[in-house]
Formats: sequence, C-alpha cells, structure tokens
Amino acid sequence: MRHFNKFKVVLVSGLLLFSFYALAQNMDLKTEEPTDFMHSNGKIFVVMVVVITIVTGLLIYVINLDRKIRKLEKNILSGKV
Repeated sequence: MRHFNKFKVVLVSGLLLFSFYALAQNMDLKTEEPTDFMHSNGKIFVVMVVVITIVTGLLIYVINLDRKIRKLEKNILSGKV
C-alpha cells in the first residue's frame, strides 16, 4: 500500500467536496444568470467588498513578510546575526 502525503489527501478531499457542492446548485441557466440572485438582493457588493478586503490583507501580509525576509538576509550576509 502506498503512503499518501497528507497534502494530497486534503487536496483531493477538498476538490471532491467542492464538486459535490457545485452539483448541489439548483439553477436553470437558460432562464436566469448565476449572478442575478446576488444583483437582485444587492448582496453582490457585499461579496465584492469582502473579496477585495481579503485580497488586500493578503497582499499587505506578503509585502511585510518580504521586507522581514529581506532584512534577515541582509543581516546574515553582513554577518550581524
């Protein structure tokens, strides 16, 4: 029996759960668009704000992490550590 990596198991499980969720959607694409429900309730703007907030937070985190790593590399190369 092969040894499965935890990452592979989690990835496959997540993809399977996502596919089951996608199959559970009950929408007639011939008569309505997938975003009509969100537009009719005005919730699409809330979703957009949440997505933009998350992406902005991740971008700020990555920039700060890059600065810290650059500072550590500079200290290591100069022999200050």
